[in-house]
Amino acid sequence: MALSLPFSSPPLLPRHFHHFIRLRPAAVTGAPPSYPSSTPMVRSPEKKVQKNANSDVNLEVLYDDKFGTESVKDYLDASREVIKSDGGPPRWFSPIECGQPVQGAPLLLFLPGIDGTGFGLILHHKSLGRVFEVRCLHIPVTDRSEFKELVAFVEYSVKHEHRLSPNKPVYLVGDSFGCCLALAVAARNPIIDLVLILVNPASSFGRSQLQPLLPVLEALPSDLHVAVPYLLSFVMGDPVKMAMATVADGLPLQQTFDELSKSLTALLPRLSDLADIIPKETLIWKIKLLKSASSYVTSRLHAIKAEVLVLASGKDNLLPSKDEADRLSSSLKNCRVRYFKESGHTLLFENGINLLTIIKGVNMYRLSKCVDFVEDYLPPTIGEFRKSFEQGNRLFHHAISPVMLSTLRTGRIVRGLSGIPNEGPVLLVGYHMLMGLELSSIYEAFLSEKRIIIRGMAHPFLFSSRRENSQQEFSRFDEMNVFGALPVSPMNLYRLLAKKSFVLLYPGGAREALHRKGEEYKLFWPDQPEFVRMAARFDATIVPFGVVGEDDIAELVLDYDDQKRIPFIRKRIEEINQDSVRLRTDRSGEVSNQELHFPGLLPKVPGRFYFLFGKPIETREMKSILKDRENANKLYLQIKSEIESIIAYLKRKREEDPYRSIFQRAIYQATWGVDSAPTFEP
Repeated sequence: MALSLPFSSPPLLPRHFHHFIRLRPAAVTGAPPSYPSSTPMVRSPEKKVQKNANSDVNLEVLYDDKFGTESVKDYLDASREVIKSDGGPPRWFSPIECGQPVQGAPLLLFLPGIDGTGFGLILHHKSLGRVFEVRCLHIPVTDRSEFKELVAFVEYSVKHEHRLSPNKPVYLVGDSFGCCLALAVAARNPIIDLVLILVNPASSFGRSQLQPLLPVLEALPSDLHVAVPYLLSFVMGDPVKMAMATVADGLPLQQTFDELSKSLTALLPRLSDLADIIPKETLIWKIKLLKSASSYVTSRLHAIKAEVLVLASGKDNLLPSKDEADRLSSSLKNCRVRYFKESGHTLLFENGINLLTIIKGVNMYRLSKCVDFVEDYLPPTIGEFRKSFEQGNRLFHHAISPVMLSTLRTGRIVRGLSGIPNEGPVLLVGYHMLMGLELSSIYEAFLSEKRIIIRGMAHPFLFSSRRENSQQEFSRFDEMNVFGALPVSPMNLYRLLAKKSFVLLYPGGAREALHRKGEEYKLFWPDQPEFVRMAARFDATIVPFGVVGEDDIAELVLDYDDQKRIPFIRKRIEEINQDSVRLRTDRSGEVSNQELHFPGLLPKVPGRFYFLFGKPIETREMKSILKDRENANKLYLQIKSEIESIIAYLKRKREEDPYRSIFQRAIYQATWGVDSAPTFEP
């Protein structure tokens, strides 16, 4: 039995709307006037417009978003249930797997590729359903609606939702052909707040390899059409990557191979179902539809003002997706690209491609007209943690084998983070290592040991699209966004402390992280106590910390001064800094000299990173510093001096560590069968 939920809906429901197995009737089930309709379905007045009142979205840190529990096999099984013709028009449905989203969640409309089933997002239903109100467009196999009719259908729903919630964005996720629908709707409605996510857009059809296929298909005998889906399935994507989508990460090699074999064995026989999902007549019609859709969209790109994210595959054998990403990036006013060079056409079916993670990484999840880095932030999932730290960052973690120390209120230094308060607001203030090499270790330690999100204050340049290009891959900067980074500003600090968050602040900023030769472990702090009074205003606990180890893994061979003497590098530095946000221009001294650049590093045989979080400083009883600048400055200098003492302590104590070298650690770990080696006694 289908599950019906009290979603918003337009006043008319299509006459042929069906309660599919595995589906629930969607909120947006309206149709443009050209489609027959009846049976009004109007939501109650009190739910007409939901305000963005809940900023924490009630998601636990490291919650399980269930990504990876569905596969291409589930897509084929679900599609078989809905391909039987009922003579009805296109309609919306809400996948029952999506569940109930968080309060105030924005609407996400999925626009399918040429299959038209609407299940192209099935691997992502559970993860997206936690933070979006997901609805998918189903175009019946026998439907022969023209492209303009389909555009009108989607546009009707978008306009209706905009009237109900004018301050919330509407997300349009298009897959291949669905991208053309999304672009067309955006071009026709420039004043509606739309966020477009385009996966290998078929707006490039005019330059694709599908063009010559049409006359061949028309001449192909019907009894041979069953072979076409098999051929298309291998052209559209890598079956191995699709089968890997349900194989758990981190398994031993033999077990991974066994699970992959089972998944492939279950998947391959079902590929014949594609012949029923896309019959010959439907495939011919859809290819003709692609041609008209591509022409329609190409002539209207100039009118699109929506926020756009293009996800392009490097091994798309059906469409020139890489070239199309270049074209859209240069043609659209507000377009960004994430490039997946090893992926095929069916990107959303491949292992490791989590659409929600991508949306979070590019800061495109928002509940209102503009992204709010404080209120709109979604906590990382357990899957994101494992992928970033247990897989992606695993080699670096083993190479530096970080030692985490903290200080109890009694002054005793202990292993681990037990000296850090469990409740916020907490302000972590410390030394910024070269290129921020210490960051991943801090985030991992706080998440794994205390399940606490650190909101790191970072340079605004890292959040600017100016640093990106049309072949931008999902990067370390995107991962920083997933795990809590946000632009440094007094207002963001104020709001985070007001929400009792754990905030990571580097007073030395870019000047400290991009220091010159011979300046390692030197603090570059401004003269004025910028953060002390802010912390006291919210009774925040200040935890000073230091870290050493950068000189044990790399040598700085080409610093800022060296690069300024090389003409072509100097020009590049000037281009990077020309329009970037300038911080502390009103300050004097070295702290105002924050020219962004990429220092030249020479790797060393890895040593070890050592962290020490000092004794927590309670500001609850220090209200006097809110008005007394002299006392505020004394506390500021005390914190700076404490960090310098911590760094000196760590530099001295690491000489006592018998396992400072990676070689000694490797021997110890291999001998005793453990993941980490001991260190000096604090």
